[in-house]
Amino acid sequence: MEKRKTKKDIVKMLLHNSELDEKDEEELLDLLIDQPISIDVDKQEEAKMSFGDKVADKVSEIAGSWTFIGLFVFFLIAWIIFNGVLLSKETAIDPYPFILLNLVLSCIAAIQAPIIMMSQNRQAEKDSLRNQNDYRTDLKSELILEELHDKMENIIDNQNKLLKKLEDLSDKNDNKEE
Repeated sequence: MEKRKTKKDIVKMLLHNSELDEKDEEELLDLLIDQPISIDVDKQEEAKMSFGDKVADKVSEIAGSWTFIGLFVFFLIAWIIFNGVLLSKETAIDPYPFILLNLVLSCIAAIQAPIIMMSQNRQAEKDSLRNQNDYRTDLKSELILEELHDKMENIIDNQNKLLKKLEDLSDKNDNKEE
């Protein structure tokens, strides 16, 4: 029968491709086996968010909503109707081809795009942390299950030994009675 791998063997197999020295590997083993390792990524990220990060998130939240899109479409239509239909060419603030509107839209896009990218980059970092946390948690669960499996095998082996002894005793008692 093939000898079952120990928890340390499993972790070493999983860490085989990483560039850890032996001391770091042992610390990681102890961390995985003996200590709680799961973290709340959202709380951790929220604690280190700067004011700019919070603003970027809020801008992304607002700019990515149907309410914003609806209001913006309404603003564009109102601008076009006001400057193109209601006012004459001489009195219009921004007559057709709406160069001022084009400038405003370009400025909004130039400011909004990097802000949204900042928010997305931070979200990607948060997702990466969440993935690392999931990996560590899964690894620890695997190690615990392996340990439980080994203990169950020991219990089954001990039960089989006890059954064998009971059968032997029963056979001896049956032989004495005959």
